[in-house]
Amino acid sequence: MADRIRVLVVDDHPVVRQGLRVFLDIQDDLQVVGEAADGSEVAALVDELRPDVVLLDLKMPGVDGVETLRLLRDRPDAPRVLVVTSFTDPASVVPAMRAGAAGYVYKDVAPEALAQGIRSVHAGHALLAPDVAALLASAEPRDEGLADLTEREREVLAELARGRSNREIARGFVLSEKTVKTHVSNILMKLGVADRTQAALYAQRHGLGDG
Repeated sequence: MADRIRVLVVDDHPVVRQGLRVFLDIQDDLQVVGEAADGSEVAALVDELRPDVVLLDLKMPGVDGVETLRLLRDRPDAPRVLVVTSFTDPASVVPAMRAGAAGYVYKDVAPEALAQGIRSVHAGHALLAPDVAALLASAEPRDEGLADLTEREREVLAELARGRSNREIARGFVLSEKTVKTHVSNILMKLGVADRTQAALYAQRHGLGDG
């Protein structure tokens, strides 16, 4: 099916890769288009296969998950990345989210929940296991960045937290996409975050985007 979400699985364990492929390929709207055993293969596969979502393990020989995230985040049309790992400590969680992961779940996640997670990050949402969200909140110091935002920037930030694209935000506020892009750039600078995913996570931790 042409409208299936294209998934690339990156994990150094063949059994894990095979298990994910078997389950995901029976979903009507998901398709595993490729596999990689470590991050060194990912850039070339992304260029070749054009996945929509990458399922990424963190601890792998060679190029690990965080370095893979850094390699992918600045690429044109970069896929969304959902980290699927067994590591729960802040030393693993925080660098992955700062490097551009769209979500972070554990390998014991229920299969149906994982499938829904792929759909969620593909739709532009940030996805965190509940305790991961708590880890991030406790690991990052509170700052005054939110107070520096204008009223319009706060409104745009709330829309980012809801997973809205620049085009959708522009339509909702009757603005040009260029104006929205400027607002987003200002938000990232004032909050001290690297990308819109991190801005969305910040907004969610501060209660924006819930309405």
